[in-house]
Amino acid sequence: MTPDQAKKVQRELAVTVSRKNELKAVSLIAGVDISAPNAAGLARAAVVVLSYPELMLVEKQVITKEVTFPYVPGLLSFRESPLIIAACEGLKTTPDLIFVDGQGIAHPRRLGLASHLGLLWDRPTIGCAKSRLCGEHGMVPLEPGSYAKITDNNEVIGAALRTKVNAAPLYISIGHKIDLETAISWVLRCCQGQRLPEPTRLAHEAASGRLEAAKPVEKQAQMRLGI
Repeated sequence: MTPDQAKKVQRELAVTVSRKNELKAVSLIAGVDISAPNAAGLARAAVVVLSYPELMLVEKQVITKEVTFPYVPGLLSFRESPLIIAACEGLKTTPDLIFVDGQGIAHPRRLGLASHLGLLWDRPTIGCAKSRLCGEHGMVPLEPGSYAKITDNNEVIGAALRTKVNAAPLYISIGHKIDLETAISWVLRCCQGQRLPEPTRLAHEAASGRLEAAKPVEKQAQMRLGI
């Protein structure tokens, strides 16, 4: 579809995003990420699944495919979601919660990658971005766990969250089937002293091809969960 058609789809889908917390018991958390395309237009999409509360690697899937949608700011979900979905089709486990390296409703049309994927999967998702796409926020205190709400046109669309001392904040937003306070809480539970929560940190490592060393941990977690 054209960029204008994609924007129309975003506006139509945005009103169907659930901003209420529908998260129940959590034993498996997924993280998804995608690498930048290479000179041939190929990118690596990765999904990792971790056990909770151990945050041990249970499963990972990585695929390499051609990126076919052009780079248009605000339309990254149309560019990246086909690859991420293809990676997730190989999963043997079903995550209860999904962390997405991207925006949720903190998006000009309130439908970033995390919200788009949440609707497609019909599962709770959290947008956990490293940069801000839209909206404004006040100063974020230096203490980890502190945050400032992000507003756009007088609407709260996310939070700038300090997860680590002397580290830039992350930009957290509702993806689907979760509220902002719950999303912030889960991000903090999964950070383990790092700036990034473990699901998206490991997904980034997998998409970069640097997660091979985690294989023994993966087997140990699978045995613990009986997979």
